[in-house]
Amino acid sequence: MVFGHNSNLKIGAVTLHVQTEDRGVAHGLIDTTVYYQGRVLHRRTNNYLDLLPLNDDREQALKLRLDEQHRRVVEEIRSGALQLNIPPAAANPSLHGQEKLAAAEVAKPPAGSHPQRLLLELTNSKSWMSGKHARLQILVREENGGPVSGAQVLVEIEGSDNGQIHGAETSPQGLTLIEFDMPHISSPEAALLIRAEHRSGAGQLRFALRAKTRVPSL
Repeated sequence: MVFGHNSNLKIGAVTLHVQTEDRGVAHGLIDTTVYYQGRVLHRRTNNYLDLLPLNDDREQALKLRLDEQHRRVVEEIRSGALQLNIPPAAANPSLHGQEKLAAAEVAKPPAGSHPQRLLLELTNSKSWMSGKHARLQILVREENGGPVSGAQVLVEIEGSDNGQIHGAETSPQGLTLIEFDMPHISSPEAALLIRAEHRSGAGQLRFALRAKTRVPSL
């Protein structure tokens, strides 16, 4: 079973998104990331190899451990114990900046609603990489096929040296473009991970990356 938490924190005029997730037994990691407008400000990762293989009791211990890591990071942000490098323009934003920040915030679903599974598609899956440059065209849709506007899309290369996460928002047509230079791959189990979050739900894609091909394959 995979556990996770998402929280939005308003610090002055800035809204931060804190996400903690279990990366699955294949990785054995609890990963907490603090985002501002898709930019990673802080990342904390701890393994739970001592709990593997999981059983009912160890799953409960894993959930408690994940809950505690998420709570600790949130409290450190609120107390100021965790110093974050927030862009200067965000610390004293204009009204336009505040509006932009509000649009970027990943809101929680309304009370009583049931988050849906968002459908992601890498529309240029055969040509997303040119040399060492990645150019991902991503479409985010609702389960009924309708486009999702304003979803936060995050891209990460698992098994790379730098662990950077790249983010962008979808257009009214549910489309976004994310470009970056590919990092050095240091793991034989490297993968391209694409995640989308929106107040209506969330979804993700994961493609294995093979050393002898430039195209991700399932």
